[in-house]
Amino acid sequence: MVEGGDIQTPPGTSARRSLPLSSAWAQRLPAYALFAALLSAAGLPIYIHAPKFYVDEYSVSLAALGAVLFGLRLLDVVQDPLLGRLSEKLRHQRGKAVAIGAGIMAAAMIGLFAVQPPVHPLIWFGAMLTLVFSGFSFLTICFYAQGVAKADAMRGKGHLLLARWRETGALLGVCVASVAPVALGVVMGAPFAGFAIGFMVLAAASVLAMKSEWKDTGLPASTGFGTILSDPLARKLLLIALVNAAPVAVSSTLFLFYVEIALEAPGWEGPLLLLFFLSAAGAAPFWGMLAERFGGKPVLLCAMVLGILAFGGALFLGPGDQWLFAVVCLASGAVLGADLTLLPAMFATRMAKISPSAAEGFGLWSFVSKFTLALAAVALLPLLESTGLQTGSQESPPEAVRLLILLYAGVPCALKLIAIVLLSSIKGMEDA
Repeated sequence: MVEGGDIQTPPGTSARRSLPLSSAWAQRLPAYALFAALLSAAGLPIYIHAPKFYVDEYSVSLAALGAVLFGLRLLDVVQDPLLGRLSEKLRHQRGKAVAIGAGIMAAAMIGLFAVQPPVHPLIWFGAMLTLVFSGFSFLTICFYAQGVAKADAMRGKGHLLLARWRETGALLGVCVASVAPVALGVVMGAPFAGFAIGFMVLAAASVLAMKSEWKDTGLPASTGFGTILSDPLARKLLLIALVNAAPVAVSSTLFLFYVEIALEAPGWEGPLLLLFFLSAAGAAPFWGMLAERFGGKPVLLCAMVLGILAFGGALFLGPGDQWLFAVVCLASGAVLGADLTLLPAMFATRMAKISPSAAEGFGLWSFVSKFTLALAAVALLPLLESTGLQTGSQESPPEAVRLLILLYAGVPCALKLIAIVLLSSIKGMEDA
């Protein structure tokens, strides 16, 4: 991944001999895709569905929900790095630890959507999301760390190959989780309860599919956070991940409000989300293949520029423009596939060189990736509420709608420009 420049493999870290990609290992790749689908179903869709569900069902204020979400991410400031260390300590018993973590996450999802809050809804919201996101963080760290060891034993660009399967599975999981409550609403009176039960089934299936993949890979013990944070390229990749995740965080937080209020197209949320994530899932393998041929950095830069051009069109849409917005979703979803596939593969490749156990590295990665979602919630939701933005049948002031459009489409494009500048300014990523 790194050639030339001042970034070198740390002393004492030797590259392990690459092994040919066995057919047995290749047959295990679908299990990684299924587990990635489980994780993605507990991530972004929960940020999309949970706040609006608690607003509609229990009349919790947007500002209060935003504060809770931000508080949960402050917990991650301490929790995610510590969970990375815990994953490293439990690597000899990672299978059992993953099964317990998945069980806790599934039970909390039932509590979040299928149980009448036994205490104040805001307190219950915070408690259940704490369990969901803690399980999500721990499982994500274990999953990506194990993937580093597996992919690094493959001949050639194993990290990109694994990333294609993993991120395609993740995007398909997002697709299903994003539209499931809408689809279930057609056939049942409690669609979110049905979603929670379906998530529990998926958790059981995913844990069983990955049962044989959690074996100790014989990697050396972790050298701690210092090795990662002292590496210039690792630090820059973490910074890029933080900035590059922010546009998705902003647009995800405001998506439902944009469709309902700015486009005046209630009922279109599910189809548009499905179109967006299906487009990303369909494009992800192609971005991976392009990166294998031309290098990760130039391909990712190209995708970022295309992303601004595609998503910027949402700035100019208004009531009745849902079909034009569908084109925006199709185009911007396709380029999102590059972000979700290439950047984690670059970081995984670097971890294989400087910290092969990778658990603590992905503890840091998990933190920076999720922090943007909370920051978006605590910054944007109270701001919109202060301008008088209304959901449901109530009409919002014109200035609130204009601010919603600017925040939803303008801010992500500006943040993406910053990510482009950061990625362009560093060297040594062309072979990622």
